[in-house]
Amino acid sequence: MNARRGARVVPVAATAWAAAAFAVLAPPWAGWAAVALCAGAATVISGMLVTTRPRAGWGVVAVCLAVGGAVCAHVGVVEPSRAEARSVAEPGRAVVVEAVVTGRLDPSSSGDVWFDATAHTIRAGAEAVSSAVVVRVGVRAADAASLAGVDLGARVRVPGVPLPPEAGEREVAVIRASAPVEVVYPPAGILAPLAQLRRGLADAAARLPPPGAALIPGLALGDTAAVDATLEESMRSAALTHLTAVSGANCAIVVGLAFGIAALCGARRGVRAAAGLGALALFVLLVTPEPSVVRAGAMASIAMLAMALGRAGSGLAVLSVAVAVLLMLDPWLALTWGFALSATATASLLVLAGPLAAVLGRWMPRMLALAIAVPLAAQLACGPLLIVLDPHVALLGVPANMLAGPAAPLATVTGLLACLAAPLPVVRDGLVAIAWVPAAWIAGIAETVAALPAQRLPWLEGVPGAVALGIVCAALIAALLMPAGMRGRRMLRGASIAVLTATAGWGAAQAALVSVAAPWTVPAAWQIAMCDVGQGDAVLVRSESSVALIDTGPAPDLLQQCLDRFGIDRLDLLVLTHFDADHAGGVEAVMGRVARVWHGPPDTDGARALARLEAAGAEHHQALAGDAVPLGAATVRALWPAASVREAGNDASIAIDVRGGGLPATVLLGDLSAEPQARMRASASSQDYAVVKVAHHGSADQDPALYDAIDAELALIPVGRDNDYGHPRASLLTLLRTGGTRVARTDVDGTVAVWRQDDALRLWRERGVAHGH
Repeated sequence: MNARRGARVVPVAATAWAAAAFAVLAPPWAGWAAVALCAGAATVISGMLVTTRPRAGWGVVAVCLAVGGAVCAHVGVVEPSRAEARSVAEPGRAVVVEAVVTGRLDPSSSGDVWFDATAHTIRAGAEAVSSAVVVRVGVRAADAASLAGVDLGARVRVPGVPLPPEAGEREVAVIRASAPVEVVYPPAGILAPLAQLRRGLADAAARLPPPGAALIPGLALGDTAAVDATLEESMRSAALTHLTAVSGANCAIVVGLAFGIAALCGARRGVRAAAGLGALALFVLLVTPEPSVVRAGAMASIAMLAMALGRAGSGLAVLSVAVAVLLMLDPWLALTWGFALSATATASLLVLAGPLAAVLGRWMPRMLALAIAVPLAAQLACGPLLIVLDPHVALLGVPANMLAGPAAPLATVTGLLACLAAPLPVVRDGLVAIAWVPAAWIAGIAETVAALPAQRLPWLEGVPGAVALGIVCAALIAALLMPAGMRGRRMLRGASIAVLTATAGWGAAQAALVSVAAPWTVPAAWQIAMCDVGQGDAVLVRSESSVALIDTGPAPDLLQQCLDRFGIDRLDLLVLTHFDADHAGGVEAVMGRVARVWHGPPDTDGARALARLEAAGAEHHQALAGDAVPLGAATVRALWPAASVREAGNDASIAIDVRGGGLPATVLLGDLSAEPQARMRASASSQDYAVVKVAHHGSADQDPALYDAIDAELALIPVGRDNDYGHPRASLLTLLRTGGTRVARTDVDGTVAVWRQDDALRLWRERGVAHGH
């Protein structure tokens, strides 16, 4: 099948994708859509049969309609059982779920752990439903030890409370575990030794120096559990996160090795293809069937089948068939970012990489042109999608990938071999040590790029940002690849160059604003600043020339950007309310720049962080209710924890009162839940506040009476966009607004600054305007 004939299959994949998106977003209409599409397919086929000379393309139309109908039919058939499960797992009810784990454990920045599972029984009181539906389970950091035996294929029992799932999600319910997870029985059959292989590789890699050691399981198996927030942010800044996600490259390596070994043994073509498919199936189970893995595996399977039949299809046709088949089997993939990015990146390499390499090859050696063309094609195609997830453009993504790309296959192959050599510890450890070298190289590139100033260009957010970047990428593609004889070429090329020139000028200005001119972008009079650090807390308080930082957020890079923006070089006081990663993960950014540290009860990681802060010159003190310290002309006073609270965690968070020196009276509540909030309210004298930093990112576990007593003009909610917890919860927002409290939140407003001026509270939002109240 040549490239032109292969391109005729693309509309089938596009129709399947559109039908899947419609069906999963509007499941009650999926059955009707299936009937309409199948009727349309039948009509077209009937027309072809009765017409002596059917028009070219009628067959493609019929296939498109039939595939779309099959996708919608899938959703329509399973919707009744999903609806029944949703009726039992209503948000807020106490449920007990028995499920089989189907995804890898995914630690979040807060230390909580999430995983996907297929629930076979969901029970709420006397009600119960028994049907295989997908759920997502979140386990608190305090209960993470109960996950020791949880792996792909394990059957677990989880008591918890459902959170509202988002429209179009595969998961029928998002279950927030309220107690430790009970393992009913561990993985069985082939899944048990595969789980041991994964753990063996992770354990062997953990004995090597960071940060390279953390990348080895990710490069080999897509397991990023060991990657901390700092390294994750560095990889994102350098546009290298795709290297730790299993993709077509990993599948190609596995299939190629199995195919090659079978060929060396003299096997026939069909046997070689079967060996490749068998190895691929085991590999998918080994790395767990994530969306990108499933897409890559399906594409490789179809390619192997075509080879066995002696009909090697074009890459674009194979990709299109793989996408269509997968969406018929799992329509919810259509709204999965990993699947979309994986398919888009693969298509870009098939369509753009060759022409870009040919154009660049006019000015440079062919190998160098190809090395540039591959990451450039992927970045041009995936950039608009990535903007929706993170409104920044990685300016150095292409050179970073050029430097890191050649090391990835070596780390992947040696890491896989090390994983398979688990029964031979000496061999395994030797292979892991070899894999560490390219992994450390990749980590070093990521950290170096992330440390460079203004290497991430801020961009418009959401759909407008995606459209704008799509126009810029299209302009660059047009400028490079427009055919010489194309009509209107001169005008289109001129328009493309104009778009690129304007974008370059705007980008240079933005780069200056986030580096040299960063302090000019925030109000000079600010007294309180809530940094946008994702799903985490980082709040600055300034009185005269003294500055306090309450928590550091999850990642040093994000905190450093905020400190640079507000011109902060030195901290008089650092308050680490508690040591969850989303509150203390960014502490590296302030090492050697802190005079005094207040902290809650430390856990093991917290004790290490405090020792490093002390070695860097900071004195530290475990704060208790009643402690006070001056900050310029203001006073910082601890309201919680009480002396009786000794166990580390959310409910031992330091809650502080800041007032005096012209500051708006402010209370910051850490991650306290309702019970300690009520105890604090009962033990403290009632005082009105102008500003409250809401507890625990706006969770539902709040004490309404405390917020009534606080009676704040403004509530600050540090919360990450599209977080897995449903923060801030609607009940909390209703509570605040009912009491007449304005709300500022980082997921919507970005970084926020507050100050008192002319007896009015002034509020500046990064994505809004300054105004008073």
